[in-house]
Amino acid sequence: MNQLHKIAASFITFVVITSCSKYKALDFNVDKPESIAAQEDIDAYPALKSYINRVAQPGFKLGVALGLQDYLDKGVMYRLANRNFDEIVLGYEMKHGAVVQADGSLNLVKVKSLLQTAAESGMQVYGHTLMWHANQNASYLKGLLSPLLVASPAYQNDLNLTGLKDKSLAGWTLANPGAGILVADGEGMGTGNKAIKLVSKGGSSAATDLQLITPRVAINKTHKYEVVMYIKSDVPGEGRISFEGLNNNTPSVDWTKSGTPTATFTTGISWKEIRFTIDDFSGDNIKLHFDLGYKAGVTYYIDVNNLYVYDTQGAPVVNNLVANGDFESGSGWGGWGGSSSRGVTTDGMGVGNKGKAFYVTNPAKAANYWDVQTSYDFAAPLDNGETYELSFWVKGTAEGIIRPELQSANYSSNGYGQVTVTTEWKQVSVATTATAADRTRLVFSYGEFAGTVYIDDVVLKNAKATGGTTTIVEKTAAEKKYILTAALDKWMNGMVEAGKSTVKAWDVVNEPMDDNNPYELKTAVGRPNIAADEFFWQDYLGKDYAVTAFKMARQHGNATDIHFINDYNLEYSLDKCRGLIAYVNYIESKGAKVDGIGTQMHISTTTSKENIAEMFKLLAATGKLIKVSELDLGVGVKTTEATAEHYKAQADMYKYVIDKYFELIPAKQRYGITIWSPLDSRANSSWRPGEPIGLWTEAFVRKLSYAAVAKALEANAK
Repeated sequence: MNQLHKIAASFITFVVITSCSKYKALDFNVDKPESIAAQEDIDAYPALKSYINRVAQPGFKLGVALGLQDYLDKGVMYRLANRNFDEIVLGYEMKHGAVVQADGSLNLVKVKSLLQTAAESGMQVYGHTLMWHANQNASYLKGLLSPLLVASPAYQNDLNLTGLKDKSLAGWTLANPGAGILVADGEGMGTGNKAIKLVSKGGSSAATDLQLITPRVAINKTHKYEVVMYIKSDVPGEGRISFEGLNNNTPSVDWTKSGTPTATFTTGISWKEIRFTIDDFSGDNIKLHFDLGYKAGVTYYIDVNNLYVYDTQGAPVVNNLVANGDFESGSGWGGWGGSSSRGVTTDGMGVGNKGKAFYVTNPAKAANYWDVQTSYDFAAPLDNGETYELSFWVKGTAEGIIRPELQSANYSSNGYGQVTVTTEWKQVSVATTATAADRTRLVFSYGEFAGTVYIDDVVLKNAKATGGTTTIVEKTAAEKKYILTAALDKWMNGMVEAGKSTVKAWDVVNEPMDDNNPYELKTAVGRPNIAADEFFWQDYLGKDYAVTAFKMARQHGNATDIHFINDYNLEYSLDKCRGLIAYVNYIESKGAKVDGIGTQMHISTTTSKENIAEMFKLLAATGKLIKVSELDLGVGVKTTEATAEHYKAQADMYKYVIDKYFELIPAKQRYGITIWSPLDSRANSSWRPGEPIGLWTEAFVRKLSYAAVAKALEANAK
């Protein structure tokens, strides 16, 4: 009988004897109790990584998963990891959801601290994970795909659009029509709206090689005017707006409010807002020249309904009774109630991921809806008997209800009713009639909502007012793919660059294959419940989403980095294993390189050993590096119910997995094995709660499974 089985036999004997006999005090000396002897034998084993033959297996890494703060604190877990393992992997803190902020920026402060601490300790860090559907900042990503919201200026348009709306182009001059200029139905923003379609010729290279000139616009030369245009193109393009009637007719302009004036602007497949002011008038009228001839073979579209030239000092068509309803000044509303808080967000958190928004956080529902409120005071009381239309955009961190109302100082009010809040931005348009002459404020009530509510672009106006319309422009599938590819590149670049000096191996793509259709990719389509942090990149980027991810990881990282694809249940569903291998072949057929395949192996003592062996054979046949990436092993009961037989079976299965890995995976393909849960799971853990799955107890006491892993590593140190 080998040492491991001697220990196991002693342990079982002890448990059986003590469970059947009542303890009695003895009046003579006895041998050391079996349990203590067994534990001393386990404790006598050297550190796990000492069993690895570095000469025979120079590339093999024994890894362990832990929390970022556990390592930074340099406590027991830090010492356990450094003593026993070659490599650490973070369970969560290097994922998209942990790093990407609400405005799309990357907070890598703690990650960089962890990487530095690991480097100082001589510990390698495995990057987990660059692309996954879970643990994503899904709110930010969905916001990137939200519709473009275009609010027309609340002023009279001084540019005559008649010739565009009737498609005659009357009053407009085709100074250089290029390959064609016309007004096209259904090509504008929104549904069924018109656009000017301008096509440059094959040899086009100068600004005026494609040029359209507006009718004459009468102006007050002492005022400032704003020009507003929305433009897109089928391929990357370039243009400018020049003038007749300015002292400098070809000014450099901050076209998109980037902060930097330039001679031209660029265009692409998404609608782009061009908005700027002019006041450099030489006379009493001007003309605008749309100069789009810089690039050959480009088709441009200019939206007709939202093409504006207007006097910013003129009389507004719409008088919004809520000043700064877009909250861009950084000023919010007052409020009260319980432990609620309120304020204005940072840039990038407003509707459409642009600008600012107002927020209210109410930690828990109150007894009454009016217990948590915010209030905006009008400059003057509303008119009794008039109907007032209220529109705003709203979303929340959860679903719930809020209530806006027009209120008097005595708390009497005219309510707009309940407004349902969802986790995605939506526009609300409601109306109510003022029934008193002292309605002096707009109040929102949040007592029925638990969480944070975000509000943006609030407009309150008399129903008799006209103008101020909003165009909602849904993004096309091609636009969404383009936008998400850019967002993925930003994330990949930031994360991989941060880890470049310490991280030499990455899970580039995690859990791609569908459980029910193991030869197909996962999808959100048809799923009844999508978690708040789930975002299925593949639904937008298509089957090549992993091709893109592997190419980006290679582009931004070190040339020698090792890139893995990783999935679970490969030992449970051999078809899923085959499906993953087929997908790896597809990725490489598209020009990307996959270095290795990770099999997670969250298993139990009853998992089929035949399937485990067959899985290793299938993976070995790929010629790729193979990693057991997240090994933990349950016994089917909670810790409080586990017996010595359970622990013996667990130890045997740990040893079986490691033995088979070394037997069936050729030496040159062995990247290593990572223990996903070194300690038994706590009862309140989110991962396999209360199960004895580790090599140590919760109190850091070595278990029989520790000895099993040590013996397996020792037996295979060849």
